[in-house]
Amino acid sequence: MHGLMMQQPLLVASLLTHAERHHGGQEIVSRRVEGDIHRYCYRDLAQRARKLANALAGLGINQGERVGTLAWNGYRHMELYFAVSGSGAVLHTLNPRLHVDQLAYIIDHADDRVIFFDLTFLPLIESVASRIKSPKVFVAMTDRASMPAKHDLPIMLLCYEDLIDGHRDDFSWPLLDENHASSLCYTSGTTGNPKGVLYSHRSTILHTYAAALPDSLNCSARDVILPVVPMFHVNAWGLPYIACMVGAKLVFPGPALDGKSLYELIEAEQVTLSAGVPTVWQGLLRHVAERGTTFTSMRRTIVGGAPCPTAMTTEFQERYQVDVLHAWGMTELSPVGTVCSFKAHHLSWPTPQRYAVQAKQGRGVFGIDMRIVGPDGEELSWDGQVTGDLQVRGPWVTSGYFGSEDASPLSDGWFPTGDVAKIDPDGFMQITDRSKDVIKSGGEWISSIDIENVACLHPEVASAVCIAARHPKWDERPLLLIVKKPESALGGDELLEFFDGRVAKWWKPDAVVFVDAVPLGATGKVLKNQLRDQFRDYYLTA
Repeated sequence: MHGLMMQQPLLVASLLTHAERHHGGQEIVSRRVEGDIHRYCYRDLAQRARKLANALAGLGINQGERVGTLAWNGYRHMELYFAVSGSGAVLHTLNPRLHVDQLAYIIDHADDRVIFFDLTFLPLIESVASRIKSPKVFVAMTDRASMPAKHDLPIMLLCYEDLIDGHRDDFSWPLLDENHASSLCYTSGTTGNPKGVLYSHRSTILHTYAAALPDSLNCSARDVILPVVPMFHVNAWGLPYIACMVGAKLVFPGPALDGKSLYELIEAEQVTLSAGVPTVWQGLLRHVAERGTTFTSMRRTIVGGAPCPTAMTTEFQERYQVDVLHAWGMTELSPVGTVCSFKAHHLSWPTPQRYAVQAKQGRGVFGIDMRIVGPDGEELSWDGQVTGDLQVRGPWVTSGYFGSEDASPLSDGWFPTGDVAKIDPDGFMQITDRSKDVIKSGGEWISSIDIENVACLHPEVASAVCIAARHPKWDERPLLLIVKKPESALGGDELLEFFDGRVAKWWKPDAVVFVDAVPLGATGKVLKNQLRDQFRDYYLTA
């Protein structure tokens, strides 16, 4: 017997409709590419998104067709999030940090019909335009007064504000199938071509519910949320959707992601919650420390994209009383998989043990099931000791890649993440390596992430990367690459002594190489493959 409940599809546009109706006056603040601050509210967002939906129809965009964006975090990008997906087209966020050839490949592979871009990216768009096959319409996300006087584009360049002004704001969001595609994001693949992950309306709404929960990102109408994590990569971890669902004030930083700009925005708008990768927080913490100031409103920061060093957690929490939420996810997971929220019994633990828990990526939010498996596919125990290949499944986990001829990546219905992890009896998962980064020395496994975390505890270390280098006796040994803090006179032997008593003797790297910088990929992740290529034979030639 069926339950007597209404059947209403889970659609992205319903988030905007809810925000307009229940939080219409709530503010959205954006630092624009032009350098000024723009303010309006959810009511304005909804009205302009409807105009934009009419404009897309006027451009001949049909349901299921892809619309590209190359833009920073800002209100116009937010309008596109809802106008494109809400009208039944597919929002394809493009990552401007990718190489121009990769961008051209992605635009052609996705067959984007039109591309909206922030003015910052005009030179990039000009380079891409000559490399792509299909004719495109380009739209500069600005007003008539700021339109470029001349450009090198082979086809039409439209003005965003003119486009919107030319249309009415009465538009009824279509009743789509909830399994219809809503957005598309390509992985930042460090090897090979990026692969497209296609999200559905259903997966997006379920992800939004789960990510907003108290033990997830813990968002409410009382929050002021600043997503530093870009809207061009996995929907800014879902925060633009979450803000609509809960009615939070949103603060968009635009292109200025340096410590000074972020700090001034956080203080001026009284931000309570922010989210980003560790490299961004390094710049923010450095600025605050140099100025001798503090945070008056910010109480939580979500750190993901790379492991958060304990030293950073300590500084945020002990110096500034800002709680650190360590989270893990992937493009293939929409992206949230786990969040490191304490359980009740952790609260009474001594400080060092609590930090050890916070170093973990956390426990699966409802909707994400995970397991670790050994080489022959058998499931391993959650004892916090044994490591295995991490696999996940759930309603917002991909089952395959967009437009791919390859076989499904799934194994027995589980998605293989490529991470090596252990899970403790409380269900807290900790990544010990990427499967391709793991160091096998004399037949024993060594965690490069654990070694990096110890190195980052040293007060003179700015960043640390540990890679496997070939060794004549042990097959592989850990090699430590270090960027020192300015004016540091730290030596290799001194740093290696710092490891004594902190890791097993045979885990201790055999050498330290000081470098000026480490290569970062398009989403702020360290490109270990480049460093491995450069230093793989260090021990063989030393």
